[in-house]
Amino acid sequence: MGDFNVKMGNSEKELREFTRHLLRDVQALEKMLDEEKFESGIYKIGAEQEFCLVDKNYKPYPINLKILEEAQMDNLSPELAKFNLETNASPQNFEGDAISKMEEEIVEDLDTIRNIAQKHHGDIILTGILPTIRKFDVSRDNITPIDRYYALMDSLRQMRGEEFLINIYGLDELNIKLDSGMIEAANTGFQVHLQVDPDDFVKKYNIAQAIAGPVLATAVNAPLLFGKRLWRETRIALFQQAIDTRVSTEHIREHHPRVTFGTDWVKNSVLDLFREDILRYRVLLGADFEEDSLEMVRQGKTPILKALTVHNSTVYRWNRPVYGISGNGKPHLRIEARMFPAGPTVIDEMANTAFWLGLMEGYSNQLDDITKYMLFDEAKDNFFAAARSGIAKNFTWFHHKRIPIKELILKELLPIAKEGLQSKNINKNDIDKYLEIIEERITKETTGSHWMLNTFKEFQEKASKEEILSLITEKTIENQKEEIPIHQWKIPELNDLPHWKPSDLLVEEVMQTDILTVQPDDIVEFVADMMDWAKIRYVPVENNKGNFVGLITSRNVLRTLRKMTDDESLKDFKVKDIMIQKPKTIEPNKKVEEAMEIMDQIKVGSLPVIQKNKLIGMLTEADFFQLSKRLFKRFK
Repeated sequence: MGDFNVKMGNSEKELREFTRHLLRDVQALEKMLDEEKFESGIYKIGAEQEFCLVDKNYKPYPINLKILEEAQMDNLSPELAKFNLETNASPQNFEGDAISKMEEEIVEDLDTIRNIAQKHHGDIILTGILPTIRKFDVSRDNITPIDRYYALMDSLRQMRGEEFLINIYGLDELNIKLDSGMIEAANTGFQVHLQVDPDDFVKKYNIAQAIAGPVLATAVNAPLLFGKRLWRETRIALFQQAIDTRVSTEHIREHHPRVTFGTDWVKNSVLDLFREDILRYRVLLGADFEEDSLEMVRQGKTPILKALTVHNSTVYRWNRPVYGISGNGKPHLRIEARMFPAGPTVIDEMANTAFWLGLMEGYSNQLDDITKYMLFDEAKDNFFAAARSGIAKNFTWFHHKRIPIKELILKELLPIAKEGLQSKNINKNDIDKYLEIIEERITKETTGSHWMLNTFKEFQEKASKEEILSLITEKTIENQKEEIPIHQWKIPELNDLPHWKPSDLLVEEVMQTDILTVQPDDIVEFVADMMDWAKIRYVPVENNKGNFVGLITSRNVLRTLRKMTDDESLKDFKVKDIMIQKPKTIEPNKKVEEAMEIMDQIKVGSLPVIQKNKLIGMLTEADFFQLSKRLFKRFK
């Protein structure tokens, strides 16, 4: 869940004090490792389930603190945004029915939370990125009011500056500027924990890195953001860019992102990772301290290593090393697999978990050192190829061999995962149930992302983008309640479109975003040709700083033509001579119904959509015509 008792380091003195404790924590950790103080021979698994709250229209519902108050669950905690929550599954001994027991607990917890959400006319959804999320949902207004989250966002802004640029390229392109790192809240994941012996940490951590690509490829479930079709697991790119503290420079010196796959195989011990994170990444958060960790170790006590834990929570490795303290008071080490998205269902998540755990144990049993069989860069390339393309690309596997992902998973990885689970005496029925889900998913080539994109494609000519995204969200929730694994999901039909009310729509959900614009000094002749060629009646005007300054309409051009003397032509006029300098505009978070009333009241056919003096969209009478046409087709 993370430590909420943290703060922003507001002074050089506080940062120096935190750094001193951080270095002492590393010394204490090293001493505990040298003296073999760590728990060993005990293998536990755990998981963190993140999810979104949605309202009756399937939009983000910022009521997490209300849900927390009513649920009174010790394992439930808030996340960065007011519409996100996280529940933690109880640690299980990695044996017998551990995986199915974890599934039962998570389902039971989610049912409890869902019932509370439904009392408030909402629901919950497991998804890597909520399809219906909007840009203003990830503004600072939606930060969960907890000091840790304000401190994190403020520290990122301090390091990065005022602008947070997000550029992700897939089938569509997302290129936006935000005022904070809150876009990270669009991501929801399912983190799996595996306790390991200190002596086995290097071996198993490198296995986790090697298998990350194929495991992620089977689990992708986040292809959509703001209606754009991007990576199969867009979370990977989005998280890195949202939490990035780097700034552009004129030099080619290398700087590493805080969200990282890593830079090389681990060579010596877990200390390699913690030390690298201290060397490469500046402190983002501070804390108050009540213990000297090194002195505690000397006294035979187990420290919590607060500084190290806080710093570790702000460096986001996709396979993260974790220091913890067991119920018996002994310290232990875990590997946290962070690449998994939430959903599509809990049973799918547990299939992903079983596949990962089986591979961790299977390869550990078969190989002394997986780094002898593949290069680190090959493992890293596989990971990002999986994030971009899911199961559609080939991987580079052992001995630099190129192999289709489908063949790799079905012929090699599933048998190894099965052997690994058997070696931990996992129940045969559970092994068969979970690994068969992976097999069916790959055989049918139906991941969560595949289903979403196919649904999007099926309805692209039949419904608005807003309807499609709502449909995907609605059907996802329905299938999750029934615990139907993703390979059994069907593409919805036209009559499955949600019965939303057009009056609930917001301007941002209907407006056009692919807009042609001109500048004040452009000639009107150019505008006239633009209107003719593109068959448009309204052209916004932006200055050279990208600020919205006016609007040209076909009526403006006609009036100019009527007023011209025999000695004049359109060549003699510039845009600034005839544009409407202060046209009526609207903000993206206003309701479409309000926009229609404005346009009817002042008799205009378009409204520029403005945010902070920037043009972000256009709403025209043609948009309302298309909306009406779709409604007539659906309800005739």
